[in-house]
Amino acid sequence: MINWDDYRIFLAVARSGSVRKAAGMLGVSHSTVLRRISALEGNLGVRLFERLPTGYFTTPAGEDLLGSAQRIEEEEAAAGRRITGRDSRLSGKIRVTMPDALVTHLLMPDLAEFSRLHPEIELEVVPTYAVADLAKREADVAIRLSNDPPDDLVGRRLLHLAKAAYVRKDFLLGPSGKADTSALKWIGWPGDTPSPQWIEDSDFPDLPTGARIGDPLAQVAAAKAGLGMALLPCFMADVEPDLCRMPPGTLQPHKDVWVLTHKDLRNTARIRKFTGFIAQALLRQRDLLEGRCPRSMPETAAA
Repeated sequence: MINWDDYRIFLAVARSGSVRKAAGMLGVSHSTVLRRISALEGNLGVRLFERLPTGYFTTPAGEDLLGSAQRIEEEEAAAGRRITGRDSRLSGKIRVTMPDALVTHLLMPDLAEFSRLHPEIELEVVPTYAVADLAKREADVAIRLSNDPPDDLVGRRLLHLAKAAYVRKDFLLGPSGKADTSALKWIGWPGDTPSPQWIEDSDFPDLPTGARIGDPLAQVAAAKAGLGMALLPCFMADVEPDLCRMPPGTLQPHKDVWVLTHKDLRNTARIRKFTGFIAQALLRQRDLLEGRCPRSMPETAAA
């Protein structure tokens, strides 16, 4: 008899094309994955993978099993959601996913407060910019930046996140009393085109890109170090005493902030309690998130 763990391991190898990556995804050893795949092939009497130097690739028999395994995975996840959705207790685990910066720069005090108020609810917070699949129970709640969340999720659009161009404050206090943009460069993103749309929409579309940094937390640090000008979320940059919006300080709309869960979980007591709590925490910071709390620009730069 094949159990669900065999299917889970098969799916991980099929999706990653690697025994090592599958082991990392599942939190088991490399040898365990090899042993279980070999046992599964022995039980079924077929070869499921071609083992090539470039990775593991499903055979025709493996492709047939892949469809069945995915259907079993979907049904198992749906059953788990339905059962959890009937839970009326304020206890148990909530797995929450949200962008790193929201955890580190905004919501950690609120997460701590929620845990203090509800000690029997275990928060598992996953700071990531990756989009978790709530249908597969990769998370129970997602705080997501999106203008078009999936139809199978339910929740609230709370506010609109704003960005602006920021530089190190002493750049605006140069000898001339005015900001000199002749040597200024943008801090860009890896993979950007030479003239990405976000630069075209800015107040400085003609400035070149210098360094490219693929993380907003690192971009804040780079701007503070004087590496260049960065388009940053206002809630991250307006609280930094070393940074200031580059005049004229125009806001660029970014994405909506949503608090989402799967429709099967919306009536779970602990999910309702957490989503309501964290939504209020975000709304209390609305002015900061929407860019209405800028630090005063130096008078010489604004003159």
